Amino acid sequence: MTKPCIICVAITGSLPTKADNPAVPITVAEQVESTQEAFEAGASIVHCHVRNDDQTPSSDPERFGRLLEGLRRHCPGMIVQFSTGGRSGAGRARGGMLPLRPDMASLSVGSNNFPNRVYENPPDLVDWLAAEMRTYGIKPEIEAFDLSHIFQAAAMAGDGRLAAPLYVQFVMGVKNAMPADRRVFDFYVETLMRLAPDAEWCGAGIGPNQILLNDWCIAAGGHARTGLEDNVRLDRTTLAPSNAALVRRTVELCARHGRPVATPAQARAILRLPQAA
Repeated sequence: MTKPCIICVAITGSLPTKADNPAVPITVAEQVESTQEAFEAGASIVHCHVRNDDQTPSSDPERFGRLLEGLRRHCPGMIVQFSTGGRSGAGRARGGMLPLRPDMASLSVGSNNFPNRVYENPPDLVDWLAAEMRTYGIKPEIEAFDLSHIFQAAAMAGDGRLAAPLYVQFVMGVKNAMPADRRVFDFYVETLMRLAPDAEWCGAGIGPNQILLNDWCIAAGGHARTGLEDNVRLDRTTLAPSNAALVRRTVELCARHGRPVATPAQARAILRLPQAA
């Protein structure tokens, strides 16, 4: 298989703290430095959250802006993807940074259970976030926590709320949501290809499932997400030494399966994003 594999690095998320793992980047400067190391190791997408000074999740557009500026300066051509997930804000605050025009943004198109709460994505908020992404020329990454989310994404592409081709990420291993099950994974891929044959896809495995999903996706022709955000156990600790180390592990899996690692320019072409200036 010669199709390049796009590696996304999710650098921080909202759960691991310095107490959980000193390698977790919290400040904007730490995130830029960690991303640059992962970029040089082979990542072509960075999935971004920002944190307050006390390490809690933030939806502050000013912090997102400083992060975007640093990433574009130190990681030229890298695809910057902002999170609009529910941990960083409520309601439309989740999309308050979209006018900064990152290359991509995550978009969950339905609700599901998380370890200790419901991850709420009501239809009116989903439609508003999708409309904001269209307004600012941002490509959504659909985060599919459930089979119904694949059908919903295809329906939204069909009626114009999402621009085709889709980019869908299968999220597996979240407690109380979809476990990492190989037959389900294969059915996800089959279903997406049936509903949206031109879609690209990747997978994110949580905790010990991270390397499992990396392996499945790379072997099956998809793309891979890694990073300290997902590499976290139920007790919140993460033992990986750095984001770059997790990217290098994913690069090794690509070599094992005969997949070249996508450069940022190749990743942009595959996802039909404009090439960086």
